[in-house]
Amino acid sequence: MTTVGRPPSLARVSGRGTFATLIRTPTVVIGGCVVLLWVVVAIAWPMLVLVSPDRTDPLSVLAPPSGQHWLGTDHLGRDVFSRVLAGSTSVLVMAPLATLVGLVLGTIIGVTAGYFRGWWDMVVMRVLESVLIVPVILIAMTVLALFGSSRLNVILTVGILFTPHIARTVRSAVLVERHHEYVAASWLQGSSSVYTMCGEILRNVTGPIIVEATVRLGYAIFVAAGLAFLSLGVQEPSPDWGLTISLGRPYVQSAPWMVLAPAAALTTLVIAVNLLADGVKEVLEQ
Repeated sequence: MTTVGRPPSLARVSGRGTFATLIRTPTVVIGGCVVLLWVVVAIAWPMLVLVSPDRTDPLSVLAPPSGQHWLGTDHLGRDVFSRVLAGSTSVLVMAPLATLVGLVLGTIIGVTAGYFRGWWDMVVMRVLESVLIVPVILIAMTVLALFGSSRLNVILTVGILFTPHIARTVRSAVLVERHHEYVAASWLQGSSSVYTMCGEILRNVTGPIIVEATVRLGYAIFVAAGLAFLSLGVQEPSPDWGLTISLGRPYVQSAPWMVLAPAAALTTLVIAVNLLADGVKEVLEQ
């Protein structure tokens, strides 16, 4: 079924033109390259390290950076460089999965609320507004304290907490789309609500969804690291960056590399994702 009357300004992702514009956008290129670098590290770190990240050496406790230990060692004599590389896997698994959970739930809720309106839309918006006024970290800490702090619980909790943000964005886009002629044409042809939502409206709001998902990914990385810093979701001897920063706090004066190395890694990844999100938003809003 062809779309009718869809304004050209809507951010529907299609064609090679959008991709060509993306790869010419500096923020997308820089952010994408850094993210890609960390993805490669997360996959290939076993081939990049010379020392196991879990190997302890009582004779090299809190050793400064050297030719043998490029970023020094921690309080147990473990190689910080190896642990930073290995720690990328944790954050680059949990954060995207949490974002995916929020993306799926938020899209379903946002599309149905914006399409059907009425009591469903009213109930959904009241619930979303109630959740949005409470800090994500606070809710996550409470939920994980009640149900346990496993990695799976962190992924589900963060994903569910991001659902209101994504749902609100999708709902706003759907409210605009549902008044266009191609939606009315779909109704007149007897198309079901499911087809109209998924086959017509949803494909025309992919731009806002992609932008919001990219933004949420950056937040997910930060929240996952924050929870790990509080020892929620990951436990020793995991090399997770947030947990590593937490373990290094008592030694920040005597061995600052324990904190600076994972903090720098986390910062570069979060900034790169934010640059990527800004670039994607800039291109899709043109």
